[in-house]
Amino acid sequence: MEIVTLLLDGVWAALQPTNLGLAFLGVIIGLFVGAMPGLGSVNGVAILLPFTFVIQEITGTISSPMIFLAAIYYGAMYGGAISSITLGIPGASTAVATTFDGRPMALSGNAEKALVIAAIASFAGGTVSNLILTGTAPLLASVALKFGNPEIFALMLLAFATFIGLSGDDIPKTIISICFGLVMSAVGFDIISGAPRLLLFDSTQWFSRGIQFLVLAIGVYGIGEMLWTINSSRDSLKMTEANITLDRVWNAIKSFPEAWRGTTIGSFLGFFVGILPAAGATPGSLMAYGVTKMVSKNQEEFGKGRADGVAAPEAANNSASTGAMLPMMTLGIPGSPTTAVLLAGMVIWGLQPGPLLFTNQPEFVWPLIGSFYISNVIAVTVNLACIPLFLKVLRMPFSILAPLIFVLSVVGTYAAYQNIYDVWLMLIFGIGAFLLRILDYPLAPAVLAIVLGPIAEPKLRQSLLLSDGSWMIFLERPIAGPITIAAIILLLLPLYGFIRKRMRSGKTS
Repeated sequence: MEIVTLLLDGVWAALQPTNLGLAFLGVIIGLFVGAMPGLGSVNGVAILLPFTFVIQEITGTISSPMIFLAAIYYGAMYGGAISSITLGIPGASTAVATTFDGRPMALSGNAEKALVIAAIASFAGGTVSNLILTGTAPLLASVALKFGNPEIFALMLLAFATFIGLSGDDIPKTIISICFGLVMSAVGFDIISGAPRLLLFDSTQWFSRGIQFLVLAIGVYGIGEMLWTINSSRDSLKMTEANITLDRVWNAIKSFPEAWRGTTIGSFLGFFVGILPAAGATPGSLMAYGVTKMVSKNQEEFGKGRADGVAAPEAANNSASTGAMLPMMTLGIPGSPTTAVLLAGMVIWGLQPGPLLFTNQPEFVWPLIGSFYISNVIAVTVNLACIPLFLKVLRMPFSILAPLIFVLSVVGTYAAYQNIYDVWLMLIFGIGAFLLRILDYPLAPAVLAIVLGPIAEPKLRQSLLLSDGSWMIFLERPIAGPITIAAIILLLLPLYGFIRKRMRSGKTS
């Protein structure tokens, strides 16, 4: 009952005109930086961090600056879906999985449905994660601490296994795609020994920092999608007509219940992945997509405009963004790059993140948590209200839209890292993705490997160092063991299916 009282006090504080205005402004800015390729929540929060000192001076409270930055974070989670669906370019890495089904849905004339599902699923994910955060923060923080290197690697292995065992795609091509992604994730300097790996012509100029994920994402889903559309629409380079009517938007809202499974999985799985240190919203959204596809009875429809395929990653990235706040506030451990910037801001403002934050600084914690609920409502309202505006993009002739996509991809890539070599890499990846699609190779497993590879490799090597090289560490530990066994079972499912198929064919002959 005490928690309810504290939460209500926090919501009331967040509803004060100044804080409410900051939350609204933060959400609008977040939508913009989330939708613009190359920006995203990390850049948005980092760029505007200095302005929080002005906010603190004006308001005289320590919660107002954080409310503003958290609202940007929330808005960016919503905004990433806008360009993913309307242009096929993920605004941020957290929205890459949204392109898998959101873009095909838009191309089939159901863009308003994809945008509605993305907005409502994000709202559901944010609400579920806020409720869990409010009621179980200390308990979940202690659970997250029990996830060491073996447990996190087992979780990454399970994510790969879902794509291989139950993907419904060509298994050899899926494995090749994952291996290609893992190779790309290993480019650069070895994280433990510091030795250079896979550098082109022994040059540190191109790959010394490794391959940035956003470079690959914009290339694959920006340039690659543009080339694919041009190739498959030679007769008429026009996008599908988007008839903007309130009836269509209302019908899309009424059809949301068909995405309940993806929303549920994304909301809970996203929060769980978000609270794990060094995980964050991008792995959470990709894993939610894979698990939703795994449990679906219509796996063959994923990648062609499935509602669950849009809802799962959008619910997950919003839920994970709140989940990442939990270890930041209770343990002083950032759960994502964005929360690392927020943590720096808290330290600058004289706050001490840790188990005593809830006790020593309730005037900071509860208005901030209350603002999560308020920002979530503001974000879904603005998104649904602006859907007709977003859909105007789809009414452009593709002869105008294609150069726009190209310019946004180039500018977004350069803006993210200020390196012309990343622009060239983005173009190369775009052409490569186009060729892979022609050869019918699935791109999602490679994207998953690029994301999870840099997380999984150090966890694997550190686990083996801990066990003196014994692989049994992944089976003997009480949390890692069941996760590893589940992953092995999923990896063996294709073999089981092949043997069963051969036995059936033998009996019929």
